[in-house]
Amino acid sequence: MNPNILADNLKKLRTEKNYTQEQVAEILGVSPQAVSRWECRNTLPDALLLPEIAKLYGVTIDDLFRENITAYQNYAVRLLAVFELTGKTEDFVLAEAEFEKLFKSDCCSVNDLRSFGVLYHYMAKICNEKAEKFLDMSAEISKNIDSENYYKARSQKIALLSEFGKSEQNITEYTEAVEKNPDDQMLYSLLVASYYFAKRYDEAYDVCMKGIEKFEDNSHLHVYAGDICRELKKYDEAYSHWNKAFEADCRFLDAKYSVAFCYEETGEYKKAYHAWNEISAELEKRGLSVEKEFSDGRAKECEKYL
Repeated sequence: MNPNILADNLKKLRTEKNYTQEQVAEILGVSPQAVSRWECRNTLPDALLLPEIAKLYGVTIDDLFRENITAYQNYAVRLLAVFELTGKTEDFVLAEAEFEKLFKSDCCSVNDLRSFGVLYHYMAKICNEKAEKFLDMSAEISKNIDSENYYKARSQKIALLSEFGKSEQNITEYTEAVEKNPDDQMLYSLLVASYYFAKRYDEAYDVCMKGIEKFEDNSHLHVYAGDICRELKKYDEAYSHWNKAFEADCRFLDAKYSVAFCYEETGEYKKAYHAWNEISAELEKRGLSVEKEFSDGRAKECEKYL
């Protein structure tokens, strides 16, 4: 670690930032003479000051000891550059914290706002890639040994790809899969899910009804049928399908959640209140205390309207 490089960088960075030695001294709580001695290679800054000096010049501590560095707009933008390079979650968290500070201050520029958006854009891309990777791994491992986990992993990926504008990819994949395996109930449910998450509700309804004709006791299909009918404002039919789903598999709570949300949506808060309490009771039986907090909270919200 060459102290002369540090001295030269301190002067270079201060000049690039258009600070005087007096201004730097005031910000750091030292004397102008101390700043001058650092830049003239006479003394070194206290090690405890290095983080503050780095932030002041919009660089990292390591940057201070590198040759040919340039001051960044601010420390947040420098940390964004670090995250772009590493893709590490911990570097994202550090950059996010610095941008949050800027956002809450009076020093946030238009470029800072854009850079804040870039930070989340890059993180979203990384998260999307990792989500696909692990969902595919889960589905592949469980394909022949755990059908329920396989179904959940595949349906989650359908939802993920739909959020990123890849609905047609889902529909094509599962249309072809159903054509090859027309008696596979799971594939049929995933095809319905593909249309549902694409928000093509009329087509989803038609496909779902055809599926129910073939697999009348399939709880997944009845839940989707109910959810699709809810979107199409066919509420009576929606409740009928959700009830059939729960009758087919009383352990399958998805139908109960859909019922509770629909009661809220239609302003039937008394029914919603009781539905959420039923869910809470079932979750308590299963020892799912954390999940129960959500349904308890929904019940309390509904209770306000009683």
